[in-house]
Amino acid sequence: MKPAVVKRSDSGILEDRKKSIVYKVDGCSGNGIKCDSDSVSGAVSQRACVYCGARVVLNPITDAFHIVHGPIGCASYTWDIRGSLTSGDDLFRTSFSTDLRETDVIFGGEKKLTAAIEEVMEKYSPKIVFVYATCIVGVIGDDVEAVCRTMSEKYNAHIIPVKSPGFSGNKSTGYKMACNAIMSLIRNYKTDKKIKAINILGDFNLAGEIWIIKNYFNKIGIKVLSTFTGDSSYESLIRAPEACLNVVQCAGSSTYLAKQMEEEFGIPYLKVSFFGTEDTTSSLIRIAEALGDMEARAKAIEFTTRMEREAEEVIKAYRSKLQGKKAAIYVGGGFKAISLIRQFNLLGMKTVVVGTQTGSKDDYEIIENLADEDTVILDDANPAELETFMKEKGADILVGGVKERPLAYKLGIAFCDHNHERKHPLSGYEGVVNFVHEINKSINNPVWKYLGK
Repeated sequence: MKPAVVKRSDSGILEDRKKSIVYKVDGCSGNGIKCDSDSVSGAVSQRACVYCGARVVLNPITDAFHIVHGPIGCASYTWDIRGSLTSGDDLFRTSFSTDLRETDVIFGGEKKLTAAIEEVMEKYSPKIVFVYATCIVGVIGDDVEAVCRTMSEKYNAHIIPVKSPGFSGNKSTGYKMACNAIMSLIRNYKTDKKIKAINILGDFNLAGEIWIIKNYFNKIGIKVLSTFTGDSSYESLIRAPEACLNVVQCAGSSTYLAKQMEEEFGIPYLKVSFFGTEDTTSSLIRIAEALGDMEARAKAIEFTTRMEREAEEVIKAYRSKLQGKKAAIYVGGGFKAISLIRQFNLLGMKTVVVGTQTGSKDDYEIIENLADEDTVILDDANPAELETFMKEKGADILVGGVKERPLAYKLGIAFCDHNHERKHPLSGYEGVVNFVHEINKSINNPVWKYLGK
């Protein structure tokens, strides 16, 4: 088997990064890609912060309070970081910090944390408070768990510590810490009672996407009990143990939670994707089959056939304008990257660069099978690497997050925001239409003629 190495544009690549960057050659990339590891020092990776990973998962719980035990910069870095919408409370949009200073590093910050919790509890009386331990807390050794335990008893509320010092792992570790925090809440409501309903894990209601997906389930007769964590609340979360199936949309952030719930509550899980027509259709039908609900399956087939037909009319209208264009993808999870490759295939576009922040070995195997020959596949990429390979492959558009936008525009190529700051939905059939419109507007924007494109 050929070794997995960078074979062309490797002059500016850190030596320790080369096994995380591969080309698909002769149908494979050799020994596969290195992933599921901590970031390489000096690589300027987005994977590095444990606290950030925990916060993005927990933040959309609508009636939860978030106290960041650390310097004010940690709170400001992650304040209102998701474009999550709410149908109820919007308390989650307010961030609280203990604002640790130099003297707190010397004398400890437990008194400050206790005072912060007391202020929040006495002013707002929330049922859930998440307390995040940041890097500095990991260094000075504040006993955050003891403080939370004491305050929980005092106020008869769920005041939950989130062990998230940034240096203790990577963003994926933060996802796990968030899942542990959720389990510490819902474990208290374990029950043998089961109803024919599902929980949706790993959807954060970006631009209202969870509402679109719940509407689909409503149309085919499947009840959604709880969502993790988009548009969720204390009352909805504690009902989660009653469900008979967990549906995992974002595998990177929520598979760990799904496995815990299967072990403790006996709830099986199914990995799905609601990005693109192919994956949305497959997911709805598979979920109905997993529930053993043949009536829902029949409704799902009828519904998805009609919705696919409508989406195809839009795709067909723009395919001639996009045929042959080259796309680069850099997103958070593997399932999203897989769905994007399929969407570009339907548009007649070629994916030439694809990478993720938290993809697994299984994800990369699927990506490799879907990718065209000579596609560059990256795990935990940094801006310098993305720039190198997009220029080499002649990409016309980059699909990524807000941090990649300046890079795309600096290189004079189109951009599509597929991360958590966006303001319009990209899930489901409505999302396909929005996606096609955005890709076309960005690639075929008149501005590019002034750059000689």
